[in-house]
Amino acid sequence: MNKESSPTKEQYILEREHFPALLDVLGRKGYSILGPTIGEGAIVYGELTSEIDLPSGWTDRQEGGTYRLVRGSDRALFSHSVGPHSWKKFLYLPDMRLWRGEVAGDGFRVKKETREDRPAAFAFIGVRACDLHALAIHDKVFINERYADPEYHSRRRDNLIVAVNCTQAGGTCFCASMNTGPRATFGFDLALTEVIGDDRHYFLTEVGTKRGLEVLGEITHAAAHEEEKRAADSMLANTAAHMGRSMDTTDIQALLYRNYEHPRWDEVASRCLTCGNCTLVCPTCFCSTMEDFTSLDGEQAQRIRRWDSCFTLDFSYIHGGSIRVSSKARYRQWMVHKLATWIDQFGTSGCVGCGRCITWCPVGIDLTEEVNAIRGGKPRGKTVISAGG
Repeated sequence: MNKESSPTKEQYILEREHFPALLDVLGRKGYSILGPTIGEGAIVYGELTSEIDLPSGWTDRQEGGTYRLVRGSDRALFSHSVGPHSWKKFLYLPDMRLWRGEVAGDGFRVKKETREDRPAAFAFIGVRACDLHALAIHDKVFINERYADPEYHSRRRDNLIVAVNCTQAGGTCFCASMNTGPRATFGFDLALTEVIGDDRHYFLTEVGTKRGLEVLGEITHAAAHEEEKRAADSMLANTAAHMGRSMDTTDIQALLYRNYEHPRWDEVASRCLTCGNCTLVCPTCFCSTMEDFTSLDGEQAQRIRRWDSCFTLDFSYIHGGSIRVSSKARYRQWMVHKLATWIDQFGTSGCVGCGRCITWCPVGIDLTEEVNAIRGGKPRGKTVISAGG
């Protein structure tokens, strides 16, 4: 919800040796600091107690259905692409109890839910441009529309965001096609571009809000020179020019609406496992289900909201059966919603080009390839059928 305009056009230099001070300042201000760290063989988001928790010197290799964590050629803190996590896990909880109650005399008493474990505010470190766009989508859905989600709002309020511009594209990234990256243009308090030379390691730092300027003011920094700005701009231009994937979004709504019975849907359905991985790793998907539980003695009950997926058979169940019983129907629903009907609903695409759905699909189904095939283009590259790398 960082909607303040930048209070300054200046850019600054934060030397690598002074980066730990950023985390120290945020800690003193009471933020719960979250960022990229190594876990389960991947770059995941978790608590940062110090700079040691960051994946210094690590990067990743991603292709359809393949993810590998590998050592980089330098000591960069942010040379990786996005991993299986997105920031929604901290804001739109995967599993949340909505209410609980118990029998009280001849009636039933609902107990008020307390969130004593919720931190005062989050500081997100290393947010990429694609994920800033995803956060903006969720803000519109959960805060700015008619029916707000109070839990999301309370967790999103007062977030401090330190964005990191992407200086290398992942194998499945296509944010340049979606106009969502690789440079962060809004939604941040501070935005960093990590630059490593032969004898120097620094961050070109852009201020996005007054709060960001106040934080930077407590850290040793200097005004950026034109040469340093050009070096960062060159790296970002190179990233945009070397995306792992691309998607032609020209008239994409009409394209998908015209091709609802395209034979490609049958081809992709023959491979799709309807596992829901793509929806779980997607930073914008927010489908959920409600589950009610009652104790064996009938004295207590509770309702839980959990992430769900339009790929599950029960998701479209209404009285009499499920609406989308086939893999074809469910994959088509996901892709058409993501790229077309989402625009009708929310005024923007539901895809931010992060590539997670391609990387974490067990059979390597490629969203960009499916659009290309429906558009009538020739298949690009080989089909990956091995799961998980």
